Amino acid sequence: MDIIHARLYTMAGPVIEDGYLRIRDGVIAQLGPMEEYPGGAQEQLDVKGNLVCPGFVDAHSHLGIWEDQLDHQDDTNECTDPCTPQLRGLDAVNPLDPCFQEALLAGVTTVITGPGSANPIGGQMCAVKTWGRRVDDMVLREPLAVKFAFGENPKNVYQENNQAPTTRMATAALIREELKKAQRYWEDLQRSQEDEEIDPPEFDFKCEALIPLLEGKIQAHMHAHRTDDIFTAIRIAKEFHLDYVLVHATAGHLAADLLKAENARVISGPFLESRVKPELADLSIRNPVRLIEAGVPTAICTDHPCKPQQLLALCAAYTVREGMDPMQALACITSTPAQICGLDSRVGSLAVGRDADLQVYEMDPLSLMARPCMVFLEGRLVVKDSKPVR
Repeated sequence: MDIIHARLYTMAGPVIEDGYLRIRDGVIAQLGPMEEYPGGAQEQLDVKGNLVCPGFVDAHSHLGIWEDQLDHQDDTNECTDPCTPQLRGLDAVNPLDPCFQEALLAGVTTVITGPGSANPIGGQMCAVKTWGRRVDDMVLREPLAVKFAFGENPKNVYQENNQAPTTRMATAALIREELKKAQRYWEDLQRSQEDEEIDPPEFDFKCEALIPLLEGKIQAHMHAHRTDDIFTAIRIAKEFHLDYVLVHATAGHLAADLLKAENARVISGPFLESRVKPELADLSIRNPVRLIEAGVPTAICTDHPCKPQQLLALCAAYTVREGMDPMQALACITSTPAQICGLDSRVGSLAVGRDADLQVYEMDPLSLMARPCMVFLEGRLVVKDSKPVR
């Protein structure tokens, strides 16, 4: 299918004011200005000057795992053990959660979802598309990252359990201990593979789950709000040479220059909320604005269900009110999260070879009144006239 006469916001280059986009086998095969359109398509969709942009990407969510804040449908945290890297978020995703459809109707086509922040090491995050009935068919990358958490959440959970960690020191110590064990396990495993006379270590599921992290094959997603927690996360990441991303970094704007010097990357949000706990004292909608001004790669997230998944574009729109360039704000929910999470070869922009995840708007996608009139996921029309296609 060819989409013609589109105002293409590619997020990979300048806006193409009157362009075409060719979809073949679920990916973008060609795009460019209409004067270069080769024609010859069996099926054409003339969008008559409407805006076409990539599907939105939410880099931090609990979609399908924490179902609309209903306690009896909350599989977010395994609060029986503070270190659970072996848990796969994928195993808890319910693709029939109605919030998936709400996400799709709002143009959110990719989310990174997984465990919460009760545990210092919570488990494995996965990237999934938002259309489907079986999560195995929706996976973009799994595992994508291991979730770590610093600050108040692990302390509060395990104080109630009368178990460590009850301090920030214990949280950091437990993380270091688990990573060190995995490091030694990995070394012993390598030695046994190199020398048949050396027995392999006894199987350890936790250590096995951390080996891809230590190898640099997957990321460490570090939940941290306060600046001291942010820099503890960075300290540990550097000690173990982890490919890390800071999640939330609520007080990051207080040390944006230092984060730039550390080459840190941030997933900012949720910031459309009250200061419901002490570590949110420095909460500001301007946080991603100041981080980007300092040169820190920054995405915007909802942390669904803390903020409903369908409000991702609204979160980005509020940063425009606070001084962010509108195209930069759009990048914060398309190309930047894809780049930060290593998904940019598939999603986040309109370019040849990318998945044909795109949406059509009759107005600015960051407008309060905007909703996509059409959404395509891997070339399939899944939303038409702002309604799901059955």
